[in-house]
Amino acid sequence: MRPSGILLSITLLAGLAFAGSQSEFDPGQNLWTMSNGWVRATFQLTPDGYFLTRQISDLQSGDQWNASPNRPTSPVRLQAGNDVFDAQTQFVLNAQYIEAVNPGGVRQTVVLQDVKGRAQFTLIFELYANQPVLRYSLKYKNLTSATTPLTFVNMVPWTFDDSGRRFTTLRVNQWSVTSKPEDFQPLQTLLDTSATPVEVYSGADGQQCGWMALRDSDQRGLFTGWEFDGRTKTTVRQDGSKGYVQFSSTILNLNHPVDSYAEFQMPYTFLGLFHGDWDEAGYRTQRFVESVLAKPPPEAKSFPYVSWDSWAFQDKIDEQTLRRNADLAAAIGVQLFIVDLGWANGIGDWHADPAKFPNGLGALADYVHSLGMKFGLHFALAEAAANSPVLQANPDWTATDDSSYFGAAPLCLSNKPTQDWLIQEGIRVIDEYHVDWILQDGQNMVKQCTKSSHTHDPNDSNYANAVQGINAVVGAIQQARPNVLWENCENGGNMMTFNMVKSYVTSITNDASGSLPSRQAVYGATYPFPPRYAERYMPQSDGLSTYATHSYRFGGPWVLMFPLTALTNDQAGFLKTQIQLYKDQRLDISSGKVFHIVAPGTNAIDVIQSYNPVTDTAIAVITRAGTSAPSYLFHPKGLNPRQRYTVWFEISPAVTSQTGAQLMTNGIRVVLSQPYSSDIMHIDPLQASAQEQ
Repeated sequence: MRPSGILLSITLLAGLAFAGSQSEFDPGQNLWTMSNGWVRATFQLTPDGYFLTRQISDLQSGDQWNASPNRPTSPVRLQAGNDVFDAQTQFVLNAQYIEAVNPGGVRQTVVLQDVKGRAQFTLIFELYANQPVLRYSLKYKNLTSATTPLTFVNMVPWTFDDSGRRFTTLRVNQWSVTSKPEDFQPLQTLLDTSATPVEVYSGADGQQCGWMALRDSDQRGLFTGWEFDGRTKTTVRQDGSKGYVQFSSTILNLNHPVDSYAEFQMPYTFLGLFHGDWDEAGYRTQRFVESVLAKPPPEAKSFPYVSWDSWAFQDKIDEQTLRRNADLAAAIGVQLFIVDLGWANGIGDWHADPAKFPNGLGALADYVHSLGMKFGLHFALAEAAANSPVLQANPDWTATDDSSYFGAAPLCLSNKPTQDWLIQEGIRVIDEYHVDWILQDGQNMVKQCTKSSHTHDPNDSNYANAVQGINAVVGAIQQARPNVLWENCENGGNMMTFNMVKSYVTSITNDASGSLPSRQAVYGATYPFPPRYAERYMPQSDGLSTYATHSYRFGGPWVLMFPLTALTNDQAGFLKTQIQLYKDQRLDISSGKVFHIVAPGTNAIDVIQSYNPVTDTAIAVITRAGTSAPSYLFHPKGLNPRQRYTVWFEISPAVTSQTGAQLMTNGIRVVLSQPYSSDIMHIDPLQASAQEQ
């Protein structure tokens, strides 16, 4: 996020608008109303002292989500020690004020104190220009004289009247360390009305992405995401007998000590509104992420990158081998050259192996730069081998986590001495080896650790090793070296969260597991995440065919993970052409709305489409796996019904011109004559002069 604040005295102003986003306070009713032309949210401190959510409305569709009369809901739901603070807790208003936040947003802050004087709560609500999303956090201040453990906080504390409707949810699995068919699979579930919860287990080493969407039979919809990398349990349930639908999201194993008069801030979360199908939920989520949360992408016209990664040779690398592959990579259009695991003396001993790099790793980086490419380096910062100098000198720095990464032990990143050393090592590695890009890898980036000898609380490692661990380490290195870009690679996409997007420009979703898993990963990941966060590694086992390369054309960075020195001249020429085609279309896909037409399967034809409303262009990848069906009738989505378009293919010579209405209604027959074949359809608007002819 890129905030900028201007504090306003609320004694002078009861409300103010910033670029269309505004918040108004009615002191007579203690009522707050926030709106931005897309969403309106209303909260009230009642005469009895209860702080409640009243309504959240979609101003574009007219959909309203009202508080349930049978289940009052408050943004405050927290337990500190034996004290529970929620919709039944009475508060007094201490202060409230408004700030401007970029881009074009407003932040409403409300400061409450419970009437018993045990705690102060600072509630933070944010709206942004052109985003149907309410972003929320709270701060708990311990007003007692003793340190109090915070053991529960509901990050998604929203309950609404169900209006007698039925609801369906959508979740998306994340990578499961070893490739499985269920990786990034979208999961739809019809809520039963007996309050049985649908669950999402997310965060590092979790099962699902940190996102959930909900809609009813009238296409009214909500989506929510939480900005936390640790493990969480999020649920939604419907109690039909009492007429409400309820969200809840908890940080697992939370036991955070808060000293007297100290504060704890809950991770930010967001609640969004949409009207339509799951693609609309995904699109609204992605536009919010790109506008507000995500690390800005480099050079928008040249990103996502085409990369080459040395894991093609696993750890059997040396300077001359990499120089030869760098020459070929530059010749075919690769933009980023990554040296993977194996460059250092060992895991945790982050000094270049002099036997592999007699001229120094910095010399290789300089050579890569001379070829016009960026230089990337693998860095498993949360791991160290038992024989590494750092663990030989500091054996207690390990976490109690039972994970293992290529035989290395896990480090506890929220232990302050470990953290300080890692930050300095990261900065040194970047400077010494002239690094432009960090490929952050490892096994479970949020380690479990119960050591009482460390600086974190032994009962709070999930929260501590997220916020005070990996987030603190990466944040400090990035602050010191802000021009270096980071890629999230936790064993293939095992930390798909909305906190992750704030620190990394992309995330792996397919760990060199092949063409079909690559398409499956993109299909699922592009519901909650922008396409650039669906990076794929292409292994040598895929071979070189249009079926293989088309499987990597839609999504984030395309990483080649095979020896370029083994290519024939014809293969290198083919790959160069495919890379250029990828570059030509990547900006439209990154900026477009993703339409999930048909999910990939072993014996199926799968289709994914993007429509860019700015350029009025669409692109679709149609792929035939093992099915016997020789063709597919594709109905594109999202086009302007009155606009006339030209439709052309990259393989088929067929060209046609039809209106958007004709294309969406009648469809276009795509011929795929052989199993494991594919084509890419382009839909471009005809210029006005051409339409008149």
